[in-house]
Amino acid sequence: MEGQNPKKEAAPESREIADFMDFLIIEKGLSKNTILAYGHDLDDFLIYLTKAKAGEILSAQRGEIAAYIQHLSANKISARSISRKISAIKGLYKFLSGEKRVTLDPTVNIQMPKAEKRLPSVLSHHEMEKMLSSPGTGEKGGLRDRAIFELLYACGLRISELIGLRLSHMNRAEGFLRVFGKGGKERVVPVGNAALEWINRYLTEERPSLSGPKSEDFVILNRRGSPMSRMGVWKIIRANAGRAGIETHVSPHTFRHSFATHLLKGGADLRSVQEMLGHSDISTTQIYTHVNKEYLKDVHTTFHPRNKKKT
Repeated sequence: MEGQNPKKEAAPESREIADFMDFLIIEKGLSKNTILAYGHDLDDFLIYLTKAKAGEILSAQRGEIAAYIQHLSANKISARSISRKISAIKGLYKFLSGEKRVTLDPTVNIQMPKAEKRLPSVLSHHEMEKMLSSPGTGEKGGLRDRAIFELLYACGLRISELIGLRLSHMNRAEGFLRVFGKGGKERVVPVGNAALEWINRYLTEERPSLSGPKSEDFVILNRRGSPMSRMGVWKIIRANAGRAGIETHVSPHTFRHSFATHLLKGGADLRSVQEMLGHSDISTTQIYTHVNKEYLKDVHTTFHPRNKKKT
């Protein structure tokens, strides 16, 4: 029984861990079991910090995290479990650093065993069309929901970029958005005519009825007139995926993955896709070439004359 405690101590409440869990659910689309495991691992880490009087999540330093890893080894925790716990802690601080809630990431020099990258889940063209057309545009909120889906798919937006989008960031006449990504980095992303048509309908026909004192010039509003939350978008996507009859998991990031994959399948070059996604390193974008290679392999197998069965 490695390090098991039948009467596990309850961890103090942590806003940072709760927000990170929401991020994993909404943006990363991880499985329920993985998210639960990360939550338990981070609770254990917080309990250790509290008992060791090492401070809180936001004030923990590299030495304290290294001491925690040594503590796990001393308690005969398996290397695999330690690796998962380190992964959870590194993920937490990467998130907090991206949100500007910590100045420096204390895990930046803590090494992790290299893990095989998971290929992103994508929808086919047919599935995406079903997803885009799933909102009932004659119902209250339907035009907004359609505009959300169109923006996510047409522009490859992250959910944080979507909910932070303002009217002043849109140049509808020219068909471009100014998007502010991670670290406040700005990029310009084109919007296609099909998406613009739905966005314009939402802005002229529905947004005025949603707008209120808290709306400012945010594009996507909830029914109370406030800017839409991450969880609000996630719930809309989940409800419409069911309506569209899509059985695979669909998250906001699924739209972004599908955007990149469909562009590459259509012949777009990697550098252009990198620019539109806002990736600082092209190696991040290259994961989509693996998806594209599988597609090309399928095409080759299906259509090359030497692969066709003899009759």
